[in-house]
Amino acid sequence: MTSEPPRLTRMRFHGPLSDARAKRLVAGLAATGPATVLDLGCGWGELMLDLLDAAPGAKGTGVDLAADDLERGRRNAAERGLGDRAEFVEVSATGYEHEPADVVLCLGSSHALSDATPPEHTAAALAALRKHVAPGGRVLLGESYWERTPTPVELANMWPDASAGELLPLAELATLSVAAGFRVAWLETVTVGEWEEFEAAYLADKELWLADNPGDPKAAEIAAGVERHRRSFLAGYRGVMGQAYLTLVPVA
Repeated sequence: MTSEPPRLTRMRFHGPLSDARAKRLVAGLAATGPATVLDLGCGWGELMLDLLDAAPGAKGTGVDLAADDLERGRRNAAERGLGDRAEFVEVSATGYEHEPADVVLCLGSSHALSDATPPEHTAAALAALRKHVAPGGRVLLGESYWERTPTPVELANMWPDASAGELLPLAELATLSVAAGFRVAWLETVTVGEWEEFEAAYLADKELWLADNPGDPKAAEIAAGVERHRRSFLAGYRGVMGQAYLTLVPVA
């Protein structure tokens, strides 16, 4: 009989983000007194739920195409007493029609807002975010960038067809945000420790399952996938790819 490893149960956020950083970012957004929150490419929308907790009058909508993640978000919302204020919608974020929201979250999901190829998709995503946010509102953008230009060996160890041109340097990301009609009210970047915690949590369910099921017919395939991902991080983008969180304010 074949079993399956559980999926991402050891991750609170689907990205490199510590609880301390999340709490600080949420406090800053909640201080603006939002009534509406829109989370584009939300996954299970954990940061949106944190924000709804911190802003009791707010209602939130999470948008994604991953049905399992959306269902996890609905369960989490119900368990936290937020089921009446959090909605999860299975639809593409590209071209999604919605009244402009007071806070718009886009955390590692700019690719979901445009069909353009990287890095052009970042500019297209920023243009879409500008339309989704209400006047005087806030956008929290979580976006990857190059800490430095990756070497050919590092690129070869990353994801298939990785190229040095598909991410921007941090300075260009900030400049692009201003060009899209925002001011960068706050910018911070994650630590290597946050990356390591995220990557460990990403693989932990599979690693533990492999330890308990070495003879399973799927074990070899799953182990190969784990090894590819681990090598991609450790020999590829660790210390090379960064993650920035930008709090953006639309220019009047």
